[in-house]
Amino acid sequence: MIVKLTLNHQEKRFDVDASETLLETLRNHDVMSVKKGCDASSCGTCTVLVDGKPMLSCSLLTVRLQNKHIITVDGIHDEVEKISTYFGLEGADQCGFCNPGMALSIYALKQMLSNPSSEDIKTFLVGNLCRCSGYQAQFKAIKRYLGDPL
Repeated sequence: MIVKLTLNHQEKRFDVDASETLLETLRNHDVMSVKKGCDASSCGTCTVLVDGKPMLSCSLLTVRLQNKHIITVDGIHDEVEKISTYFGLEGADQCGFCNPGMALSIYALKQMLSNPSSEDIKTFLVGNLCRCSGYQAQFKAIKRYLGDPL
């Protein structure tokens, strides 16, 4: 089945199986910035933006995304660079496996809420798991990115 969507600002057509997830489709087409973590919709590693909203690509069937706009970290390179800089400044960047999903969630938060509170940030990022950190350095980096973009 052919599915047409916009991926990182470019129109694409993918020939997919009816049961194929977006995560599988993207990785099958060499979009490796979308990570495969748990395959159970519980870690946030595979997060992408669908029409601007963070969603878990491991739980989305590609066939249901006809004419949707999909953004990965490859589509917001400049913002990801800013986020990465703040993570580095706060010592929050460890193994980096969770970073793409977290960066997309942080970017979406910035687009959706002006001046989010600490509770807003925590609530918004609840599904993004990091197995390396205690989240404190990440939280500081996120607050810096949201309040003082480079």
